[in-house]
Amino acid sequence: MADDVEQIRALIEEWAAAVHRGDLRTVVAGHAEDIVMFDVPPPYEGLRGMDAYREVWPPFFVWQEEGADFAVEELEVVAGQDVAFAYALLRCGTPEELAARPGLRLRLTLGLRKEAGRWLIAHEHHSFPCEPGPPPE
Repeated sequence: MADDVEQIRALIEEWAAAVHRGDLRTVVAGHAEDIVMFDVPPPYEGLRGMDAYREVWPPFFVWQEEGADFAVEELEVVAGQDVAFAYALLRCGTPEELAARPGLRLRLTLGLRKEAGRWLIAHEHHSFPCEPGPPPE
């Protein structure tokens, strides 16, 4: 199982680097055709399927061109024989946003399954904490 954990870590780290580069082909490469994603922006019911998943990334890439950071800071992976999950904290924001809220992190949870010997992301969930008080330090 250690090899599976390393394969999944590499998949997620490659995905995050591709997101940061704006490389759509690599962003979608490690995902199942029936991907389900719950993202920070609407739609609140999430999106389903590879076509919908592909459509959400170009506007994010445009926003990132402002100099935004998107980097994995912490990543944990648990793998079984044919299913796995991972969770991570990512720096995600423009320099101004991160300066104003240095403790802000995007939370990422992934569900994966192994198909034909290859790990694929089947579920992806992004969230920021709801902060009723002052921003984290």
